[in-house]
Amino acid sequence: MTQAEIKLCALLLREHFGEIVEKIGAYLVGTGAQPLRMIVSDTGLSLDQVKKALCVLIQHNLVTYQLQKRGLVEYEAQCKRVLRILRYPRYIYTAKTLYGDTGELIVEELLLNGKMTMSAVVRKVADRLTETMEDGKTMDYADVSNTFVRLADTHFVQRCPQVPEAAETPEAPPAPALVLSEKDMYVVPRLSLTGKGKRRRSCDEDEAQEHKAKKQKRDGEGAEPAPDDGIYWQVNIDRFHQHFRDQGIVSAVANRMDQTSSEIVRTMLRMSEVTTSSSAPHTQPLSSNEIFRSLPAGYNIVKQVLDQYLTLLADDPVSNTGLAQGLGPRGGGSSLTEPPVSRCRGEGSYCSLPLRFGSRCARIFRLLLRKKHLEQKQVEDFAMIPAKEAKDMLYKMLSENLVSLQEIPKTPDHAPSRTFYLYTVNVLSSARMLLHRCYKSVANLIERRQFETKENKRLLEKSQRVEAILASMQATGAEEGQLQEIEEMITAPERQQLETLKRNVNKCVGVAGAAGPPSPRPLPASPLVSRIDASENQVDETIFVLESFIESTLKKA
Repeated sequence: MTQAEIKLCALLLREHFGEIVEKIGAYLVGTGAQPLRMIVSDTGLSLDQVKKALCVLIQHNLVTYQLQKRGLVEYEAQCKRVLRILRYPRYIYTAKTLYGDTGELIVEELLLNGKMTMSAVVRKVADRLTETMEDGKTMDYADVSNTFVRLADTHFVQRCPQVPEAAETPEAPPAPALVLSEKDMYVVPRLSLTGKGKRRRSCDEDEAQEHKAKKQKRDGEGAEPAPDDGIYWQVNIDRFHQHFRDQGIVSAVANRMDQTSSEIVRTMLRMSEVTTSSSAPHTQPLSSNEIFRSLPAGYNIVKQVLDQYLTLLADDPVSNTGLAQGLGPRGGGSSLTEPPVSRCRGEGSYCSLPLRFGSRCARIFRLLLRKKHLEQKQVEDFAMIPAKEAKDMLYKMLSENLVSLQEIPKTPDHAPSRTFYLYTVNVLSSARMLLHRCYKSVANLIERRQFETKENKRLLEKSQRVEAILASMQATGAEEGQLQEIEEMITAPERQQLETLKRNVNKCVGVAGAAGPPSPRPLPASPLVSRIDASENQVDETIFVLESFIESTLKKA
């Protein structure tokens, strides 16, 4: 665990959950598993505050607990899971792309709340969608429920572990052991959810309905619980990562070959996306006949052409074994896609790293990646760069730990005149160094946003008040002159400063999630994407590629 990761975890926790949760989370990230007594003692917070903070972290799967042999319960922070908060907007956008607005809001609600029952998610999403519809239109619970079932069928949401019924004894253990069988992980309970989404009432109607709601609550205390009571759901982050990886593989194949090849690979990945584990080194075997039948209708290619494409994919040297492997007899043989295509994408990202030193450095770096080991004279000749410039560039990259120098002596005395000095690239260490820089970059972006927001706090609050007044006056049918008079409360310099701030920070622009649980930084969904948010998303894409590359490299080793 590097200091950059610890700092980024603390910033993400503070931004989304507040100072108390951030203090507890950062302490656990830095110290490892700790019992409750040590957390209270070392953080200086009250026992009640620590318990509530741990509940929040456990609810969002950011902290796990384990019962030790001596009977103590130790709490441990999941650093990698905390860093995934940075990828929440990408998860939500993917759900919107695949399942529309309903899928987007389902995933957003689960991310904002950590764990929820299906009935609660359906009601909340239906209410939020009804708010955005025209008067007289509502969203049926059945439509939202169908989208939820589709998300579960494709494994984008999954059940949370539960306390087994056999373990429910009168003498409760210090910490319950949660279990969940793999076959029940994506089984959706049969619910008869009937109804439609409700709109928010005005303040007067809320006061009138408050007493009625309290009376109904008292009357319903003895009623039966919901059919899915105790069955909680969460977002399957690994499934989203598998989708991102598959999209990267398809993109890499399209860039290397052509669109038809990428569509064949996309079909193979789609056929096995549910049956293949996200960490599997390859997909399930697929016959060429199955692939042919599953191709989109727009691709009118004959079976013989498909077999030629599969042979081309199997023989491609992009990863030592090719993109696909042929299995079985040639006539009806099956093939499977190899995820190490992400290696190719990872190495491509390293080729772009030395661009900060110039195109000639990039040329030397790519040359060392291909040739593995080269002397300085060989680098000069192959790269066609003058000796002085090549020497300066090699030393510059050596000082940045992008390349390393390996000594191979001819004699045991290691005399410089009788020693070969070979330059090489340790791709794994370069990837880790670049990943470390990415974490530092994201931390700097978050700190910059916090600074800009704090410096312009008064102006942002004034803008919110003016917008609230305008919205209320427009609802009551105010005249155009009155609205213009309210707008003039913000002067021209303030308006220009506000536009610049919105363009750079986008902290208080209209966002989706306003009707959801309070969050210090709601997930952005407005067309006006700030530079800082866009930069965070771009860096996170690089982080995902680097993490995938490092993980696949370590597995192969």
